[in-house]
Amino acid sequence: MIRQGARNLITDVPGLKVGNAEDFGVRTGVTVLIGDVPSPCAVDIRGGAPGTRDTDALDPVSLVEGIDALVLSGGSAFGLDAPAGVQSVLKAQGRGYEIAPGLPRVPIVSGAILFDLASGGNKDWGDETPYRRLGQRAADAAGIDFALGNAGAGLGAIAGAYKGGLGSASAVTEDEYTVGALVAVNSVGSPVLPGSDVFWAWPFEMAGEFGGKRPSPELKPGPLLPLDMKGAVRAGENTTIAIIATDAALTRIELKRLAIMAADGFARALRPVHTPFDGDLIYALSTGRRALKEPRPLEVMRLGVLAADSLARAIARGVYEAESLGPVRSYRDTFL
Repeated sequence: MIRQGARNLITDVPGLKVGNAEDFGVRTGVTVLIGDVPSPCAVDIRGGAPGTRDTDALDPVSLVEGIDALVLSGGSAFGLDAPAGVQSVLKAQGRGYEIAPGLPRVPIVSGAILFDLASGGNKDWGDETPYRRLGQRAADAAGIDFALGNAGAGLGAIAGAYKGGLGSASAVTEDEYTVGALVAVNSVGSPVLPGSDVFWAWPFEMAGEFGGKRPSPELKPGPLLPLDMKGAVRAGENTTIAIIATDAALTRIELKRLAIMAADGFARALRPVHTPFDGDLIYALSTGRRALKEPRPLEVMRLGVLAADSLARAIARGVYEAESLGPVRSYRDTFL
């Protein structure tokens, strides 16, 4: 029997903390996930317009085995400054890869960005972007409890025609493996079934976590492209970026497969998805707290299914928990 974790957050995976920081004047924010120790990690990129920093370090053939932190940021390419702020906090804590005795340790921090430059707010920040500072604040704020919706990287996000946001969910298997998802939802596609107030992710909902709405038997199929998708779609102006974590001890190659399978969670929660205008991306990491049972491929498959379901739930939660901001109405203000 699959159940929610105690918090229904990615931090139900032991050894992880999450911090958010926002600038409401700019209408943007940063979310950071930090492990107690470096964790093996992989990445899968599905969208046509991604923006990333230091994803090459996650290749299974690369030298560094573990990553210290992952960053989700608003700001389009400007948001790639945020990992540097996280690095500065971790360096002060003595974290990072030791190149040689006596040399500074180098915290390994990868990041992905979404486009929120059209979210309103004052984007005229001068010579220095706010993202390094936001990265520092998010790292300092990291803990096991954190806000969803208009928080962190979700502050300036828009999902189809609705206010997007930061979402998270967790699941625990009958044999006590934990999988968690963290996502900033800023998609071209709609999270809602056409002609209804029902989330696409409704079959995977647990304990009414995003409102408990169910489709009517009279609901008819909608158009090929939903009317409530994002209006004027342009490449580089969208993106849903996510992190999947588990306490199962997986290799980096197994984590790559986990990330690939987890990408199905995008398709279970948004329509259309992985478009030329999105930069959809999933990180997958393992804290390695629980040995993986044999046969390993079967267990990886089982965790991959759970990861996709958890990501779909997290996407719907991110939209459900968001609040109206400026002219963009939230799901709840639209339907409830």
